[in-house]
Amino acid sequence: MGNVGEKVVATLLERSDAFREQTGATLTLRRVAVKDPGRARGIDLPAGVLTGDAGEVLDDASVDIVVEVIGGDGAAGEYVRRALANGKHVVSANKELVAKAGPELFDLARANNGALRFEASVGGGIPVISPLLRDLPANRVVAIRAIINGTTNFILTNMAQRGESFDDALKQAQELGYAEPDPTNDVDGFDAAFKIAIMAGLAFGAYVPPEGVATEGIRSLAPQDFQYARELGYVIKLLAIAERHDDGVLARVHPALLPESEPLARVDGVQNAAQIQGDLAGTLTFQGAGAGAAPTTSAVLADVLDIARSLAAGARPHWDPGPWRNGETLGLGALETRYYLRMTVLDQPGVLAQIARVLGEAEVSIAAVEQRETDEERGTAELALMTHRARELSVTGAIETLRGLGEVIEVNAMLRVEGAT
Repeated sequence: MGNVGEKVVATLLERSDAFREQTGATLTLRRVAVKDPGRARGIDLPAGVLTGDAGEVLDDASVDIVVEVIGGDGAAGEYVRRALANGKHVVSANKELVAKAGPELFDLARANNGALRFEASVGGGIPVISPLLRDLPANRVVAIRAIINGTTNFILTNMAQRGESFDDALKQAQELGYAEPDPTNDVDGFDAAFKIAIMAGLAFGAYVPPEGVATEGIRSLAPQDFQYARELGYVIKLLAIAERHDDGVLARVHPALLPESEPLARVDGVQNAAQIQGDLAGTLTFQGAGAGAAPTTSAVLADVLDIARSLAAGARPHWDPGPWRNGETLGLGALETRYYLRMTVLDQPGVLAQIARVLGEAEVSIAAVEQRETDEERGTAELALMTHRARELSVTGAIETLRGLGEVIEVNAMLRVEGAT
């Protein structure tokens, strides 16, 4: 029972009277299954509640609702499937499990008259799942854009505002407890990919597997990218995006330049935010704490209370996302936007003309050029280019050609620009 589990249990015990008034149901903590029941806890539990046997939770006929806050798709997946097969309602904060096995779990819940609720799996304390299921079903959702990983947003904020390197910003995030000792899932974009896969499935009714999300992390970003972005009127954020196209869904996670005027550009630190664009409601923005024990507990207990309210009324818990069809996922080749390129080149006349020629032959035109650093000893300069709108395949093809030019030492960075015409 980690920080989230302890907070869920503590809140459930402390506010039981208020929850009874809200739902009409008496919520009783039957069992808490943990790996090591003998370990000291930061919470006083009623006698006989703690157990080391998950079966005492999953197979107890008196248990109506099972809360899973283990994470991952190993033991957690086994327990969730077993609980649903036993006709129990499950509340999970497990983004990886829902992203990988959502359709299977929804079918299992439906077949056994149960419910699977997972508000905490995506936005922590930000309600983004319930609006998609409850408030926006009449809309044809066109796109979702989100900052849904607090670790990377903290790192990028420090790199932008303090000029820190990626390594220094990551170290501080780890010291403050915002990043895990192994930050791979966060900084390489996998955490955000799980979350946008879930949101895309709910928004578009089509299963988007995590491997169908084009995913790039933030390790390659350098302080000068943030300097150039600021001079050009942009900020850099790790965005999770899902868009409806005529021939499928394009879901992607990658660092991108956002105009400073964009609402998402002003989401800093460990804050998260999500924009959902519907054809009827327009663009709705949800912002708040996306991680941590308290925000996650808020989302977990919101699901618990909603299920309890339905059970007290003699109704089956609702908000079933329905069957997800197998949708077509598109690659980045379907993308067309503006691009930021940073490269190291020989500091000599005619180099920019050569670069412009290569880009032009690929039907990519230059909108702006910035030069900040010249290494006189090596005879090189650093250029930052902003393109007009272009096809992804055209830009990546041009980059390969540029890497073959003798005048281009290295193409250091390629970032997409969002919210730009």
